[in-house]
Amino acid sequence: MYFVTSNKNKLREFEEILEIKLEQIELDLDEIQEIDVKKVIEHKASEAYAKIQKPVIVEDTGLYIESWKGFPGALAKWVDKTIGFKNIPHLLKGDRRARAETAVGYYDGKEFRSFRGKIEGSIPTKPRGETGFGWDTIFVPEGHEKTFAEMDAEEKNKISMRRSALEKLKLFLHDK
Repeated sequence: MYFVTSNKNKLREFEEILEIKLEQIELDLDEIQEIDVKKVIEHKASEAYAKIQKPVIVEDTGLYIESWKGFPGALAKWVDKTIGFKNIPHLLKGDRRARAETAVGYYDGKEFRSFRGKIEGSIPTKPRGETGFGWDTIFVPEGHEKTFAEMDAEEKNKISMRRSALEKLKLFLHDK
């Protein structure tokens, strides 16, 4: 099974949760500019399969900030490249609610399946923590005091939106 990613941290996280070994493959795919993670993975899966003609798993995660009407969503990577995640807390005034959402797609050339996971939370007043990747330093899951970056991998993986999406994929693959 091929997992299309250049991110070794994501590969490790996927393998830990799915409890299977994945073949990492880096492909140069067109990235559609879309806020909805499901639309992004549909495009990624189709394009990746067309390139390698083997079953693929793709993933995209978005950070949806309530007071910004869901922005940046799946465009988070571009926000990081411009203003940087570390600056988001300073730009927020008032409502700090946010949602983290992951969509994982599986495509074997015949059937496309998507699996979503989401977790509500908030943006702290400043970045916190050293572990993790992406916007982990600026997302506090609902019911928790720590950001994802302040949690160890085991603690984060128990509650993460990726875990939720991957558990659904795991069931699908088991039944396949």
